Amino acid sequence: MKRALALFLKGAGMGAADAVPGVSGGTIAFVTGIYEELIFTIRRFGPDAFGAWRRHGLSGLFEHLNLAFLVPLVAGILASLISVAHLVTYLLAAQPVLLNAFFFGLVAASAVVVRRQIDGWRWWHVLPLIFGLLLAQMLPTLMPLMAGFGDLILVAGGAIAISAMLLPGVSGSFLLLSMGLYGTVMEGIKSFDIILILQFGAGCALGLFFFSRLLAWLFRHYHTSTLQLLVGFIIGSLPLLWPWRELVSYRLGPDEQLIPLDYRYLLPGDYTSLTGDSAQLLPVVVLMALGLLLVLAVGERHPLSSEKD
Repeated sequence: MKRALALFLKGAGMGAADAVPGVSGGTIAFVTGIYEELIFTIRRFGPDAFGAWRRHGLSGLFEHLNLAFLVPLVAGILASLISVAHLVTYLLAAQPVLLNAFFFGLVAASAVVVRRQIDGWRWWHVLPLIFGLLLAQMLPTLMPLMAGFGDLILVAGGAIAISAMLLPGVSGSFLLLSMGLYGTVMEGIKSFDIILILQFGAGCALGLFFFSRLLAWLFRHYHTSTLQLLVGFIIGSLPLLWPWRELVSYRLGPDEQLIPLDYRYLLPGDYTSLTGDSAQLLPVVVLMALGLLLVLAVGERHPLSSEKD
């Protein structure tokens, strides 16, 4: 019961993070020590589950799918998306500088936590690190091309978003925003639009099925290199959370939704001069430090699991 409550709270943290364009629920899974168990658990959903049910009945299926882990975690994610995410999205609109500052510290510290798990450094590990950095920068710029999927855009968006949510770093919410789908999906979830939820959910199911298998294979065969790639991905996503920035390029999506394409990153004084708003330097620094210390403290208590099947 104690573990179920802890998993519920971790799921709630993942759901709240996933609601913010720029933060991935995978980051929360990483720093709370459940990331690899989550990936290998999702991978179990497939034809092998049917065999486990036939051989051992419902109890065997429950154990095979690791539902004692997954059910409270998913319950926390869903509860957070319905409740806490409303608060987070409100803060994103009302206090974006402060919210981004907190998550900047949180995500930056997660790179440190992941790096601590890497043993046996080799010079060629810099290659997946660089690839992760470049991938984090390139993905958002490619997302507007997804408009070519037409009526399947929600399915494609769900598959891409859920895959990104499994990665610490660039969030699925930010990629949805880049595709012009963030507002549509969030409003659909809030209003319980069944058709939209089914289309988006089908894409999420496809993304989970295929991407979890890819990640599980990478962890099993190239564990250290995969962690290096994720460190690069996390570091490459940090500019998306820099609190002092100016939007310099955008396009209009469906329903005249503003879709950011490029930002200019500023120092606090330049931000105040350009926008006329306070840089809130002291609270920003405090919240960055709070996010940093929180993740480092949690990371010490919850080292990454290393489940392989």
